[in-house]
Amino acid sequence: MNVREATDADYPALADLQGTVWPDHGTTGDLLAHEDRELRDHPRGPHLWRVVVEEDGRVVGTASALQYPGMFHPDRYHVDLLVHPEAQGRGVGRALAGAMDAHLGERGARELLSGTQEDCPRGLAFLARQGFAEVMRFFDNVLELGEFDPSAWEDAARLPAPYRQATLAEVIAEVGEEPAWHAYFDAVVEIREDVPRTGEATPIVFEHFRKRGDDPRFLPQGVFFALTPGGEVAAMTELYTDAVDPAKLHTGLTGARRAHRRKGLALALKLAALGVARERGAASVWTGNATTNAPMLALNTRLGFRPRPAWIEMRRGTVEDA
Repeated sequence: MNVREATDADYPALADLQGTVWPDHGTTGDLLAHEDRELRDHPRGPHLWRVVVEEDGRVVGTASALQYPGMFHPDRYHVDLLVHPEAQGRGVGRALAGAMDAHLGERGARELLSGTQEDCPRGLAFLARQGFAEVMRFFDNVLELGEFDPSAWEDAARLPAPYRQATLAEVIAEVGEEPAWHAYFDAVVEIREDVPRTGEATPIVFEHFRKRGDDPRFLPQGVFFALTPGGEVAAMTELYTDAVDPAKLHTGLTGARRAHRRKGLALALKLAALGVARERGAASVWTGNATTNAPMLALNTRLGFRPRPAWIEMRRGTVEDA
């Protein structure tokens, strides 16, 4: 068993490992590299560290520690540990946890966040032995498009006056790239404040937000807005592609700004996005929901989304002690 820090050459193996452990959340080496570059380039300067375990030259496990810019604290880290099913029970997880603890101990980490699915008792027991305890649950909510009848939603799909619907691509064509992206950003800044999370939200930065257009999964024609007569984004939803499965699409941030809520805007936009998903020949649309997000859960349940096994977010320590 060889424990070492990861290098750029490991990205394909890391992607293969993730797809094996979490087949519903497959990725590619190129996408992992892109995400790491975006994190390292963030103006907040978040930390990112990866270690791998090799057996006979093959990567059979990996662990990472990073700081999410959107929930940043200098002493808070999100940690992840993956072991190939064929290598479990041989001490790979313990070796990774030991390397992780040593690294984060040197950095003075006070809060660690990690997790696993509720149907993975081995992973839950491992995290419990490492001192982690549950703080929140999330789950994938999945709509099978073959079972969705858009004709039942014709009235809800129409935005009420005086709002009009437009995609990011259409707004860019109307007003130009930068004004369109600033309008998009302003809406995200407000709407994300009410998204459930395990720590306080930290401000996002426009220069970094703008780079999401470089993500290979990003669809300008899949970002839908409800616009006021003055061109302000009152509500929005995002649709983006999957890293490996062309038959799967994902919903990102969906919601309305506070002054425009309870008018059916988010529902109408989500229905528009589902129409695009059908046009693209997708078989399913996936979205992530916190179990505490009652309004979005109710909306998705009405549409026919059905939950998969929950992701249990767990925490060790807290930055609130000091």
